Amino acid sequence: MSATQVDNEPVTPGDDAGGPAEEAGRRRPAWWTHAYWTRRRVLTLVAPAVLYLAVRELGLLVLEWMAARNRVAVSSTLTSWDGLWYLGIAAGGYDGVSPRLVDAFGHRSAETPLAFFPGYPALVRMASALPGLGLVSGAFAVSVVAGVAAAYGLTRLGELAGGGRRAGLVLVVLFAASPMAIVLSMAYSEALFCAFAVWGLVATLERRWLLAGVCCAFAGLVRPTAGALVVAVGLAALVAVIRRRDGWRPWVAGLLAPAGLVGYLAWVGWRTGHWNGYFGLQERGWASRFDGGAATWKFGLDALASARSVLEVATVGFLVAAVVLVLVGFRMRLPWPVLVFSICALLMVIGSNGLMNSKARLLVPAFTLMLPIAIGLARRRTSTVVAVCTAVAVFSAWFGAYSITSWGYAI
Repeated sequence: MSATQVDNEPVTPGDDAGGPAEEAGRRRPAWWTHAYWTRRRVLTLVAPAVLYLAVRELGLLVLEWMAARNRVAVSSTLTSWDGLWYLGIAAGGYDGVSPRLVDAFGHRSAETPLAFFPGYPALVRMASALPGLGLVSGAFAVSVVAGVAAAYGLTRLGELAGGGRRAGLVLVVLFAASPMAIVLSMAYSEALFCAFAVWGLVATLERRWLLAGVCCAFAGLVRPTAGALVVAVGLAALVAVIRRRDGWRPWVAGLLAPAGLVGYLAWVGWRTGHWNGYFGLQERGWASRFDGGAATWKFGLDALASARSVLEVATVGFLVAAVVLVLVGFRMRLPWPVLVFSICALLMVIGSNGLMNSKARLLVPAFTLMLPIAIGLARRRTSTVVAVCTAVAVFSAWFGAYSITSWGYAI
C-alpha cells in the first residue's frame, strides 16, 4: 500500500509502502496525532487574524520608514485629519471638541462636529477607560480589534460567495492590503464600520435576520456608508417576507436595519433645526453632496491631463477598477445582496463631490468589490497566490504611507 496516511494518521513524505509490521512501526503515537490535529485546528482558527495583522504590520513598518524620511511623527500621522475630530468627540463629546478644529474651508460652528458619526468615538471613549489605555491608545485598540473581527467575517463571506475558505483568506489579505488600508490602522472609523458591515452581510446570506438587523443598525451609527448596507439587508428581508420565509425574523431585521442611520440623521436634524441638517453640514463644511458623479468625472479628466501627484492618477485607476469589478461580480453571479451592497457603496463614492483625494479611502468600506479577485486568485497555484498577495501588500504599504506622510492634502 502506498499512501500518505495510515488509519487517518499523518506520515512523513519519505515513508514508503511496506508490510504490516513496517506499517505498525511507522505509526505515530496517539499523543503525536492528537497534537498534530490540535495544531491544525489552532492554525485554522487564527489564520484570518494572523494574515490581517501581518499585512497591517507591514504597512506600519513602511509608514515608520517613510515618516522618518519626511520628518514627521508616526503617531501624528495616524491621528491626523478626521482622526483629530474623532478623538476630540471621544474626549469631550460633540459640545467639547476643541475650537481649533475646523472644516475644510477653515470655518467652525457649534454644529460642525455633528458631521462625524458617534459610533467610533463612543467605543474609543469606553476603551480609553480600560487600565493602561489612554485616548489615543484606545482609538488604535478599537481599530485593531474591529479589523480582526472584520477579517473573520471576510473569511466567512468568501466561503458563502462560493470561493471556499481559501478565497475567504485571500479576501482578508486583499482587504488588509487595499490601496488605502492604512486607515484601518488609524484613528478612523473604517475598520469598525467594515466589521459591522461584513457580519451584517454574512448574517443576511445565512438568514440570521436578527444579527443582520443589529449589525446594520450599529453600522448606521459609524459611517454614512451604512446606507448601502441598509439597502442590501432591507431588500433581502423584504424578499424573505414576500416569500414567507423565516417567520417574523425578517420583519424585525427590516425594522432594525435603518434604525442607527436614520436615528442619527434625525438627531442631527433636531440639533440643527433642519430636517436635512447632516447633509447641510457636509455641503457647507466639506463641499460634499450627491451630484451624480459630475465632479468625479471632471476630477478624473483633470487628473489624467495634469495630475499633481501619483495619488490622483492612482485614484482614477482605482475608481475605474471598482466599476469593472462590479461587472465581473455580476458575471460571476455573486450573491445578490453582496452585489447590491457593492453597487450602492460605489455609487456613494462616485456620485458625490467633496474632497476628491479621499475617494481611494472611501473605497475601503466597499470591501465586497474585491470578492471576484479573491475567488479568481484562490483558484491559482499557491505560489501564484503568495506572489500576488505579497506584491499587493507591499504596494499598499507604500501607497498608504505616501498618502499620509508625503501628500499634503486630506485623505
